Amino acid sequence: MISNIKYTFPCLDYNLAMSNDFYFKLEATDGQARAGSFTTPHGSIQTPVFAPVGTQGAVKGLTPQQLLDLPAQMLLANTYHLYLRPGDSTIADLGGLHRFMSWEKPILTDSGGFQVFSLGEINEITSDGVRFQSHIDGSAHFFTPEKSIQIQENLGADIIMCFDECPDPYDRSYNQIAMERTHQWAERCLEAHKSPKQALFGIVQGGIFQDLRIESAQFISSLDFPGNAIGGLSVGEKKTEMLEILDILPGHLPADKPRYLMGVGTPYDIVESVARGIDLFDCVHPTRLARHKTALTWYGRLNISNQVFSADQRPLVEDCTCYTCQHFSRAYIRHLVKANELLAPTLLSIHNLHSLVDLTTTIREKILTGKFQDFRQEFLSKYEDKGDLA
Repeated sequence: MISNIKYTFPCLDYNLAMSNDFYFKLEATDGQARAGSFTTPHGSIQTPVFAPVGTQGAVKGLTPQQLLDLPAQMLLANTYHLYLRPGDSTIADLGGLHRFMSWEKPILTDSGGFQVFSLGEINEITSDGVRFQSHIDGSAHFFTPEKSIQIQENLGADIIMCFDECPDPYDRSYNQIAMERTHQWAERCLEAHKSPKQALFGIVQGGIFQDLRIESAQFISSLDFPGNAIGGLSVGEKKTEMLEILDILPGHLPADKPRYLMGVGTPYDIVESVARGIDLFDCVHPTRLARHKTALTWYGRLNISNQVFSADQRPLVEDCTCYTCQHFSRAYIRHLVKANELLAPTLLSIHNLHSLVDLTTTIREKILTGKFQDFRQEFLSKYEDKGDLA
């Protein structure tokens, strides 16, 4: 069980949620925005934090050293994909995911639930679990909450997730069913979870329906996980609808435990979600944009293949400290893009991931110094990426 201990220091209260090798320390708040740290067996995660996504056990196009240079604090890997290939038992036999990836900082694995429903061909969904066919070879598989936990324990990540169902956000009747099933599966995941070296997070579902979200948050909170996640957002709903859900959830989630918004990670999303009390983020967005010839900035995007950059000697972003901006011009990166050189998406990925890592680091500093609200207003006044606001 988790015990909550409150330490009082001059001018600041620290709330610690402790469970074996894990504890969360809330260091400062500015409005709903929070700065804290979450200690794991592979190091402490300073929050707010953005985690690059290594779906297959690798962030596309980047080495672990390049990720350390960002500097990334943690990575996310995918249970569904690693189960299918090379197999979680193989990874366990080879020493676990940290050794397999050559990554000694924290790792989070999702439950495989989202991918089962979005990639696999579903044959049957019952209270027991999900029968599906692999998107790779059509082979038949059956995921249960217990199976998801077994796979994740074989992988050996520091943070693992409950098996859940993520339905269409607009179908109220089915969201009710999926939410209740997610709650039942959360209880089974908790029962199946045995490793003290892994923190199991619960997941809140409920689509765009505020009453369902509140009910789900209250139920998941009652199970006393060391951290809680919000799933089923940024899956097709309007941005305003996502933020309306985030407006109501913090009051129904424990303040002394980390809050993880799954699969969300544009600059706008991060700033506005931190303002609503979110601590952890992950998203494939920055590397996917890089493979589509696009550079992220805090305030919008650059399509680097445009002719206007052909003789531009400036870095992607002035004053950016990433490797790409310190060494190469927009003109050179555009040349690589037009020549279909493999270096192009690598350099763009380095920059894009650095931009989000640097953004969360800056946000943390602003919260610690009581200047986040001013930073947020300045950010919103400059943000120009209309695609992210849709």
